Amino acid sequence: MAAPDRALNCEDFAMFQEVLKVMRTIDDRIVHALNTTVPTVSFSGKVDATQTCKELYESLMEAHLSRDKAIKTCITETSTVVGQLREERAKDSDNLSIIKQLRKEQTKLKLMQSELNVEEVVNDRSLKIFFTAGIQ
Repeated sequence: MAAPDRALNCEDFAMFQEVLKVMRTIDDRIVHALNTTVPTVSFSGKVDATQTCKELYESLMEAHLSRDKAIKTCITETSTVVGQLREERAKDSDNLSIIKQLRKEQTKLKLMQSELNVEEVVNDRSLKIFFTAGIQ
């Protein structure tokens, strides 16, 4: 569940967000996953709860690392494009097409950087739910 079905598209921000949404499925369904993973008292002898929790935790961590890497890769790619456009603008400061494209890429870069904050909130929420469920 950690890997997206399709490659992360860094050029199209809407597609970037859509792929992240798919990649966040495990976090969105953490409560359900815990409810189906952790056995009730009547089934506790039939299922190894420790092992299933461990596997769920590993899947969660894999998903978090995968998304973090994907977001940072897109930030790096977009930062490179912004740098190139800045160089072009420095050479031709009157070119409105370059200025417009630079602004577009800068906006996209800021949105991608904000996804790191979203990712932190999603990860914290999932881990809080995971560890709270394990205590009870």
